[in-house]
Amino acid sequence: MKMIDDVFKEKMEARRKYQPYRSGDVRSQFDRDEARLIHSAAFRRLQSKTQVLGLGESDFYRTRLTHSMEVAQIGRGIVQYLEKSGEFSEYKEYLPDMALISAICLAHDIGHPPFGHGGEVALNYCMRNHGGFEGNGQTLRILGKLDKYTEQHGLNPTRRMLLGVLKYPAAYSSLVNDSFYESESNSDVPYWLFKADAQKPPKCYYDTDKDIVEFIFEGFDEEDVKKFTAFEPKEEKHQCTRFKSLDCTIMNLADNISYSLHDLEDALSLGMISREQWQKHFNDNDGLFDIIENLENEKLEKETNFDCITRKLFGDESYERKDAIGRLVNLMITNAEIVDNGSDCENLLLGLEVKLKKEIENLREHIFILVKKVVIKDVNVQQLEFKGQKLVIELFQVLAKDPERFLPNSTKLIWKESTKNLPVERQESAQMRVICDFIAGMTDDYAAKFYEKFFTPNKGSIFDRL
Repeated sequence: MKMIDDVFKEKMEARRKYQPYRSGDVRSQFDRDEARLIHSAAFRRLQSKTQVLGLGESDFYRTRLTHSMEVAQIGRGIVQYLEKSGEFSEYKEYLPDMALISAICLAHDIGHPPFGHGGEVALNYCMRNHGGFEGNGQTLRILGKLDKYTEQHGLNPTRRMLLGVLKYPAAYSSLVNDSFYESESNSDVPYWLFKADAQKPPKCYYDTDKDIVEFIFEGFDEEDVKKFTAFEPKEEKHQCTRFKSLDCTIMNLADNISYSLHDLEDALSLGMISREQWQKHFNDNDGLFDIIENLENEKLEKETNFDCITRKLFGDESYERKDAIGRLVNLMITNAEIVDNGSDCENLLLGLEVKLKKEIENLREHIFILVKKVVIKDVNVQQLEFKGQKLVIELFQVLAKDPERFLPNSTKLIWKESTKNLPVERQESAQMRVICDFIAGMTDDYAAKFYEKFFTPNKGSIFDRL
């Protein structure tokens, strides 16, 4: 196994723009990454962006900000478990430190637009002829270009942090299958009315952000990069990348655990999942009982572990529900493992992945299937998502039709400057990307108020300051 040398470590800590330490600053480069992310405007906006359930419905359940904080906590827990497990000691030097994994996890959702996946589908629909829109690609763009910690390089993160958030290492143009998109053949249907599933983007980074990705892979062998960025050809769908970096798989696993179990907790608290639905869901899959039976629980006499977990999840005492969720989170963290990802990359930052043991992953996925079926696909949730989808499309159409009239002055300046030194055939897409960036950065509340100023007769004033 190839060890990490000091030269490679320095490359992983490098930034696109050199920024010296300020006087008396004793932090590591990854501490600086974490601090910049926490103090960024993009991170703050997560407090007003939808996770699953619409904002304003309750002050209990999660926003994208609280979700990201929980992902960071779980990510740190996974790293701590792997570091202290003798089973994976040979890989210890490849694991990220606490500040780095925290920064990666906290950053993982900053590219998501207002109104969750409804907003993502809407922006991709508007940008299909201009390079597309995808939330993870937008995250990379914010970190590497948009957020104003530097003039041109965003937060100017380290190479390794950027590698950790590069969830899908292939460009939009190499993955998109235009035939996947539903055609707009019926002129009688409004432009904003379409099936969301038929307008989903490929999981990618943007072609216009290729320079960020080139910087990420500067420290790696070309053959490794070629293997790592391979994707699976699919005839009727967008192509899919195959691999993620070691750090990215830790973040991705923490995200999967969080949205499976914490979205379950939110749904239980709001009464969206009944005890009968839970029990029937597991009765149909007997093999999962054995996994839960291995949990350490404070059971009542003659009570199985499954019955104990069920009683706590659906009982009247919130502390018992929290205990049950905590036990399930711990079960998953302590069943993480480091394995070869099959890419045959020599550099193990590209060649290893962290995943759950098979039976525990089956349990997590089974819980998520229930959450998706009962909560995410709930007609009321889908109606809210569609409302956001329509709102975002109509905002985009207005701004794109007359940007010099309607864009805020600061964004209008960026829009005008975006075509500089570009060939004519690329100028329209560059300007559309500026409008897309502007809308994607909105919170749910800001987007709704901005929309009202255009479309609601009794709303909006020249004195309103959004």
